[in-house]
Amino acid sequence: MTQSGISALLQQLEQVLLGKPRQIRLALACILARGHLLIEDLPGMGKTSISHAIAQSLGLSYQRIQFTSDMLPADILGVSIFDQHQAQFIFHPGPIFKQMILADEINRASPKTQSALLEAMAEQQISVDGITHRLPNPFFVIATQNPTDQSGTFALPESQLDRFMMRLSIGYPSHDAELAMLKSNHNHLTLEQLPQCLTPLALMQLQEECDKVSASDALLNYILALVAFSRSQSDSVGLSPRATKALLQAAKAWAFLEGRHYLVPEDVQAVFCCVAEHRLRTSSQLQGEALSERILASVNPIM
Repeated sequence: MTQSGISALLQQLEQVLLGKPRQIRLALACILARGHLLIEDLPGMGKTSISHAIAQSLGLSYQRIQFTSDMLPADILGVSIFDQHQAQFIFHPGPIFKQMILADEINRASPKTQSALLEAMAEQQISVDGITHRLPNPFFVIATQNPTDQSGTFALPESQLDRFMMRLSIGYPSHDAELAMLKSNHNHLTLEQLPQCLTPLALMQLQEECDKVSASDALLNYILALVAFSRSQSDSVGLSPRATKALLQAAKAWAFLEGRHYLVPEDVQAVFCCVAEHRLRTSSQLQGEALSERILASVNPIM
């Protein structure tokens, strides 16, 4: 039942984002690893469609938040309003109280507004007026951003980037995929009609199964060697301990999707660039990609 549900889910998502099976598998691995996902690409590449399709297919409550330059933190978190009848402040929850949040074009908001997500992404809770409010479980943030060289964008601070387990780029579709898209009758309305492949409870059970994927000491030392090499580079900031943990969790989820309950070096290599490059880059996305590929090529697994 587990593998059949995952196969149905992957097949359904591949019908939404044509010709991108690897990106879909990486996005699902991020969800299974309880991570937040950052999708960076040009407008119109399907970033919003795939996030909505994931939420619909998993039966998760979903909310799209369109980030703009004039948005305030209260527009995301909610606000306390004084109720004269009750003679007290009543908290009115914001749109963040859903199981899956699409932070659309997150880098069009100011850093102050972006920071409203930090506590939610790290601790699955928010604090308003000194009161802590728990967020739903499971809870995921999928954020999209346009390339930072486009007008009207603010670069995400390092603390925000480090909260995202993975960063993906969808890229242009192949000729065959784009031709199939033109011939199809799909439109945005069909996203609401996608059948549910898994329940939120089943998703959490799959996450627990991913946690049980075993990793040998040699495999853990391989991960630590990759991290240590990243910290020895003079042209970038090395990976944080949070990134080390994210790399292990993402590799376990990838191995689980491959039908294994143990890690091999190929699992780490499959997810490494998506976990590392947005944490390594200093001035451009291409620089981060080059650094992550250099690290992979320079560290050999000793198994």
